[in-house]
Amino acid sequence: MEQVKILSPATVANLVCGFDILGLALNEPHDIMSIRRIDAPEVEIKNLDSFGLPAEASKNVAGVALLAMMEKLDDGRGFEIAIEKKIMPGSGIGSSAASAAGAVVAANKLLGNIFSNEDLVQFAMNGEKLASGVKHADNIAPCIYGGITLIRSIHPLDIVSIAPPPLFVTIVHPQIEVRTSDARQILRKQILLKDAIRQWGNIGGLITGLMKGDYELIGRSLEDVIIEPVRSILIPAFNEVKFKCKEAGALGGGISGSGPSIFMLSTNEKTARNVEAAMIEVYTKEGIEFHTHVTTVNTEGVRVAN
Repeated sequence: MEQVKILSPATVANLVCGFDILGLALNEPHDIMSIRRIDAPEVEIKNLDSFGLPAEASKNVAGVALLAMMEKLDDGRGFEIAIEKKIMPGSGIGSSAASAAGAVVAANKLLGNIFSNEDLVQFAMNGEKLASGVKHADNIAPCIYGGITLIRSIHPLDIVSIAPPPLFVTIVHPQIEVRTSDARQILRKQILLKDAIRQWGNIGGLITGLMKGDYELIGRSLEDVIIEPVRSILIPAFNEVKFKCKEAGALGGGISGSGPSIFMLSTNEKTARNVEAAMIEVYTKEGIEFHTHVTTVNTEGVRVAN
C-alpha cells in the first residue's frame, strides 16, 4: 500500500475508579488521518484543521510516536501524515491519544503489520508523555485494542482486553480548559488505607460487572473516593450534573480522563438521550457553552476508513 487512511477513536480514561489503568474506546467522535512513506528519515505533518497544533514532529504527539517507531525501523525512511482532528484538544476524551495511536496504527498497516499491539502502545505512549509529562496508556490502549482495556502494568507492559456488555455512553464537554498536567499536579501524594481499600473494591467490582454483564454491579462500582473529590472542583456544576444524570437513569459515571468532559453509562439509547437532556439542562442554566455526544463502545479501535 502506498497510503493508508484511518479513523482513530475518542476514548474515556479511568472509568471513575480506575485511575491510569482503565479506559474504553468510543464510536464517536474520531480523528481522520492519512499516512504515506517518504524517502527522508523524518516525519512531515500536515494539520487539516483549525486547532493550530504544532507541525514540527518533535512537538506533535503523532510526530513523536512515529519518531519512536522509526528508531526501531532504522531504515532511513520516514512518514508524511495528514491529520484532521474531530476530537477537540483538551476535551478529556483522548484527543492526544487518538493522534498518537492513530499515527502508529496507520504506519504499521502501511508496513504490513510488522509490530504487535503492545509495540504500538509503547510507541504511542511517547505522545502521551509529550502531552502530559507522563507515559500513561489508559487512553492509548483502548484506542488501539478497542473495547475496554485494563492496564495491569506499565513496566512491563501488560494489557488485558475486556469485552463489555452493551453500553451507551453520554458525554458533555463544557467549554472550559483543564490541562492534564495541571489536573495531575493537584492530586494528593498520599491516601488513607481505608480509601485505597474502598477503591480496590470498586475496581474489582467494575471489572467483574463488565465481564458478567451485571449492570447493577457496574453502577455500584462507579465510585471514586481518591481522584474525583479533588479533580471535580475544576469542573463547574459537576456534582449537579452527576446527580441529575443518575436521576435520569444513568448507571453512573464521572470525569472523563482529567476532564473537563463528564461521561455517563446507560443500558439503552433512550436512557442515554435522557441523560444528555439532563446535561444540557444543567449547563444551559449555568450559562456555560458545551458539546454533547451520545455513542456506544467501539470494540474495534483504530480502523481503516472506507
